[in-house]
Amino acid sequence: MKLPDDYRAGFERACAVNRALAERYIEHTTIGDPLVDALMDELDSIEPQQASSFLQAGMDQDFGGLSGAPPRVWDFFHDLETPPDWVDHDAFAPGVRMFHRNSNQILGAMIAGVLVEGFATNISKSFFITGRLRSEGVRRLQRNNRHMIELFFPGGLTRQGDGWKLSVRIRLIHAKIRRLLSESDDWDADQWGTPLSAAHLGFAISAFSARLLKHIHSLGAKTTAEERESFMQIWRYTGYLMGIPDSILYEREADALDLFRIGMLCEPRQDFESVVMAHALINSGPLVAGYSDPLERARLSNYIYVISRALIGNELAAELKFPPTTSSKFGARFALPMFRLTQTLDRLVQSVIPQHRRNRDFAKFKLLLDVANYKDARISYRLPDHVHTERSSKW
Repeated sequence: MKLPDDYRAGFERACAVNRALAERYIEHTTIGDPLVDALMDELDSIEPQQASSFLQAGMDQDFGGLSGAPPRVWDFFHDLETPPDWVDHDAFAPGVRMFHRNSNQILGAMIAGVLVEGFATNISKSFFITGRLRSEGVRRLQRNNRHMIELFFPGGLTRQGDGWKLSVRIRLIHAKIRRLLSESDDWDADQWGTPLSAAHLGFAISAFSARLLKHIHSLGAKTTAEERESFMQIWRYTGYLMGIPDSILYEREADALDLFRIGMLCEPRQDFESVVMAHALINSGPLVAGYSDPLERARLSNYIYVISRALIGNELAAELKFPPTTSSKFGARFALPMFRLTQTLDRLVQSVIPQHRRNRDFAKFKLLLDVANYKDARISYRLPDHVHTERSSKW
């Protein structure tokens, strides 16, 4: 097992809890996505516009458009046509319903909890080096939101669904950025392992699923065991489509929570990239939500900081240099109880006033559309051509 230098101290900590899982996590810090990494060899040998056309044809099952495509492109899409035996599309329905019923809590928990925790790992280094969140933070978050929303539209993960296509698109983009980072002087493989490693992707999908469930319950969401299991399986299939190997892809909620815990222990202490990325994320939130007034944006950012601190804990918030919460009216200590109380009162009003429920359902659905920016609805399969976003062609 090759142990990147940055993980030595964390690996020892994690071994004291679960040595086998810690070893598995560390092993995957030096693994990318061998199948698609090899596919990039062939795509890089042809003109970018032609490569994009082949990918578009493959996504759309346009086999005529794949005429002349390199063999690995054919093989890649052919292998994806048949989902694993454990995929049950009918069983996704309870998770879809739960998502839309609790969409406000899910959006809040994603930006204030899960994504902040993700940037507390070395995942932040790839984002920092590429500059994706700094230079195009709003667009990046809108794309992230759209992917999640498409996963939870009915049929979103069928072969023709946009959730399916966006998941595979992310896999391709990860492979291209992995290559650009690996070839860049900015990336230190001995120190950090493989960029966008299988370990980090396995960690991320565990966070998007099991950790997100924990956070939405903290925000007052109500779920059943069937809904949670369905939600987990939606994200599991998403992880499969994104190229996460079975060896680091969870099966059940408990597995995902274990991987998240061990991953956090293995990861090094938060460096300046984590701090920069966490603050860029939180301050992009109000812009994604459509707030243009500077004062309103500042108020909402402050509120997100308060909720985030309550979700991730004071210790991690301090490591990420969050501002003090004394400027908040209630502070982090009361943020979650107040948020839950608001949700409880809202559900009570909905139960006795049908019109209020219809209005709230419409407002929640409109918010989903707004934060995903469906004005730019067409999915592009262009790939980045420079490690730094500001110097790359648009993709």
